[in-house]
Amino acid sequence: MSHANNPEIMGRLRRAEGHLAAVLRMVAEGRDGLAIAQQLQAVIRALEKSKQMIIHDHIDHHLGEIAGPLSPELKEKLAGFREITKYL
Repeated sequence: MSHANNPEIMGRLRRAEGHLAAVLRMVAEGRDGLAIAQQLQAVIRALEKSKQMIIHDHIDHHLGEIAGPLSPELKEKLAGFREITKYL
């Protein structure tokens, strides 16, 4: 299983990387602490969303190995299971 093959995950991680690069520039430029904190919050959210997507991808991959291709009905039933991962 390679998460690198998932363009959504890679896009989220690149977004987090861009936000973090902006934080580094802001600190180096001596920008206002409030602006830096806001940008850091964007980094945190992008990383949290990336983590959630990787966990979902991992769950889907391993359930697929066990159960075979997931039917639309099974995917719908698993939606509640996946929903709880937002609290990780």
